[in-house]
Amino acid sequence: MSQDKTHSTKEPGFRETIRSDFRQGDFQKSVRQDWREVREFFLSDEQKERLVRMSMFKKVFVVPFWLFKAMYLHLTPARRLLLLLGVILLLFIRATVSGGDVSTSTNWHVVGGFIILFILLLELKDKIMARDELEAGRAVQDALMPEENPTFPHWDIWIHTCPANDVGGDLVDYISVGEDRLGLSLGDVAGKGLGAALFMAKLQATMRALAPQRSSVADLARQVNLIFERDGIPNRFASLLYLEITSDSGEVQFVNAGHMPPLLLRGDQLTELERGSAALGILSDPAYRTQTHTLAPGDILCVYSDGLTEARNERGEFFGDERFRKLLTRLGNLDAAHIGSHLIERIQRFAGDARPHDDISLLLLRYVPGDEIGTD
Repeated sequence: MSQDKTHSTKEPGFRETIRSDFRQGDFQKSVRQDWREVREFFLSDEQKERLVRMSMFKKVFVVPFWLFKAMYLHLTPARRLLLLLGVILLLFIRATVSGGDVSTSTNWHVVGGFIILFILLLELKDKIMARDELEAGRAVQDALMPEENPTFPHWDIWIHTCPANDVGGDLVDYISVGEDRLGLSLGDVAGKGLGAALFMAKLQATMRALAPQRSSVADLARQVNLIFERDGIPNRFASLLYLEITSDSGEVQFVNAGHMPPLLLRGDQLTELERGSAALGILSDPAYRTQTHTLAPGDILCVYSDGLTEARNERGEFFGDERFRKLLTRLGNLDAAHIGSHLIERIQRFAGDARPHDDISLLLLRYVPGDEIGTD
């Protein structure tokens, strides 16, 4: 039904599109952002370091050459040859005929321009096809993710994930593992994009299949690791922090497989809990163990991905652990949803128009035994 509706929608006309483009008030801002993204994407770390020590005059010539070379090498062989031909015809052919007639020269320039336009159309076609596939992947990923925050007696829970690209490699999920127990997962797959998203989907499916039959949270991590170590892809692994809570106490059991340690906020005191063992898929027999902490009423447990503290602004500055922890400490008197929303808002404000570098995920648990949160 949605596909038919999309095709029946009337597309804007060419003139209307041009007028709309001219009405946009952020043209210069958009161009600057596009220029930053092009440099960030195509230039290597070594080239970026060389630019820091390079004079402005030299940059004017070197940067366009580096970008052209990077673009040229990313094209298919046939398109590379076409690009060379188009550039030669457009810039270097200066054919003239007797009597000063320059029509031949002009025609060659037009041919060169059309060849370059043809290459642009081919690249745009590839991008649109890839975009459609990523949008389909994003729709599937959204369907697999929880639609809302979990409700559980005497617990205030807030979960959030935001991918850096069209699809993400972070896992935020929950599942009932007994009549009075709830399991929650936050994982971070190495890398970004479609490959990380597929790896994440496998991790989610494996967790959902094994969690209800686990003998302990540490045993669950061992079982999942065996599967990923057996079926592993080179240089692809995932960190995971899996927690279980009960409805009749503030006890939290969790296992940490290579993830950042959770933070416990008690009043205005913030404590980093113990680190765990190796990430999933690296070692054949890592020493996973169950960690147990009992939260007092009002305590908050914070689990997050490194994309949160490593968010960068346009100047390349990191949001950072210190800034994040100070902010979290000041928000301890709020409920989980307000804490989480405020944290994400501050990170987005800090990043501004900078392109996200990593997925951002957050899981907050607050123990509220005297409250009816999570009860039917």
